[in-house]
Amino acid sequence: MRKWKSLFSIAVAALAIAAVPSLATAADKLQDVLGSGKLRVGILTDAAPWGFKDDKGEIAGLDADLAKLIAADMGVKLELVPVTGAARIPSLLSDKIDILIAGLGATPERAQQVMFSQPYAVVNLGVYGPKAIAAATGKKPDNLEGRTVAVAKGTTLDVWLTDNAPKVKLVRFEDTPAAIAAYLAGQADSFAENSAIAIKVQEQNPTKEVELKFLIRQSPAHIGVRQGEQNLLNWINTDLFTNKLNGKLGALQLKWFKEEQSLPTL
Repeated sequence: MRKWKSLFSIAVAALAIAAVPSLATAADKLQDVLGSGKLRVGILTDAAPWGFKDDKGEIAGLDADLAKLIAADMGVKLELVPVTGAARIPSLLSDKIDILIAGLGATPERAQQVMFSQPYAVVNLGVYGPKAIAAATGKKPDNLEGRTVAVAKGTTLDVWLTDNAPKVKLVRFEDTPAAIAAYLAGQADSFAENSAIAIKVQEQNPTKEVELKFLIRQSPAHIGVRQGEQNLLNWINTDLFTNKLNGKLGALQLKWFKEEQSLPTL
């Protein structure tokens, strides 16, 4: 009887071991990156000062510099992979990239697919336009009723305006440059973007009026990793914390946003 009990216990233990992947074989993106010696970072190339092509055709911006810093701290080579706003998260989920550094805002909906790091920068989301449009005085964009607002489709701005400003005439475009170009060409009364991009638009078009007409909310930017990659996320948060303390993150904010920022926590 004891013999059968022993054999039964051994069989149960064997089945339990077989059913649970070992730590050695479990998927771990951090170890994959360290093992390959290369970090693939998804980055925007059409959203200055986050990510854009400079005069030499090279990817530049806050996100590009942060990606270089992270890869150097990790001790691996960096591969910057251009992504569009709409393809940011799909590129991460399909494993075309290891992490996403692309001015990504955190939302409950996105959190069902992506894990977010602590913020590395913060901007304001809003609608920008000429002096002729009065700035909103309340918490609703009543000043924009009946006016056209150019916006990149599928963005946080598009979703918020769709849900909260039904009397605003949204004109959706494939990406941020197309939405801004429509405003600059007079095809839209205003455009919706974050404050960093609005400042860049004003710098590049000094004769065009770019004023805040309605403030939606503050929007921190986060690094994104795939769901379940907790080891990688922990490492990224530790690296951001370290570079915040040593001043390197603040230096990047000052370089691209003209100020060192006080960041909220997730």
